[in-house]
Amino acid sequence: MSIPNTLSIAGVDPSGGAGILADVKAMSALGAYGMAVVAALTAQNTQAVTHIAPVPPDFVAAQIDTLFSDVRVDAVKIGMLGQAGVTHVVAERLQHWQPAHVVLDPVMIAKSGDHLLERSAVHALREALIPLATIITPNLPEAGVLLEETAVDTPKAMRRVAERLRRLMADDGHRWVLLKGGHLPGDDTIDMLHDGDRLFELPGRRIHTRNTHGTGCTLSAALAALLPRVSPVPEAARQAKAYLEGAIRASDQLQVGSGHGPVQHFHAWWPGMAQPGL
Repeated sequence: MSIPNTLSIAGVDPSGGAGILADVKAMSALGAYGMAVVAALTAQNTQAVTHIAPVPPDFVAAQIDTLFSDVRVDAVKIGMLGQAGVTHVVAERLQHWQPAHVVLDPVMIAKSGDHLLERSAVHALREALIPLATIITPNLPEAGVLLEETAVDTPKAMRRVAERLRRLMADDGHRWVLLKGGHLPGDDTIDMLHDGDRLFELPGRRIHTRNTHGTGCTLSAALAALLPRVSPVPEAARQAKAYLEGAIRASDQLQVGSGHGPVQHFHAWWPGMAQPGL
């Protein structure tokens, strides 16, 4: 097919490691044309989020409607929304425009530990947006919040959580949960992919680095870039995870901040960036 047009609806991280800047990098690296609707503003770096400024819900709606009225949108990734009002309006406009693929990353807490989603917005996320999603990508703490229970810490318990999360989604046979196991103890980082019938395990090994800022954003954006062209969904998920692992392994090429640094989104494209004389 032609180059897919992919849209991130998320917040702005000025450091570029997470949010819409990271999403557009990941989409571009994987051969998609990246676009963005700004849903929240933050002042943050690799160490902390120091301030969050809301974006008016009607302006978020205007951005979405203006874009969809002109541009073919092949996939949408949803990240940080921040407020219940924005969450509801994103759900309303996506219900209207009906994009083929919706990847929902339920962003709640930054790597620094700062809260990025109002508590009042969790219900809106669960009731209004999750039923519209093609695939949701929570980590274990986020899954605990969505299910109103303590986060699990074993692969066996993850299977039950993936099944419960899938019940929150539309029951049409084409919806998926990608439950991320990066918070499991030890060096195994198994992810669970479940469609209500089949459950796939995506194994991985922890890469020991501080540069993990925006990993969830990057994975979900990679899925949005791949889903229009890669089938079936488990293969798109495997390719997205492989891309993220490569970006984490190459993250030490970058020198950005002194906290949790970003991953190297263009690890396959900048192999000779340190050559003398360039």
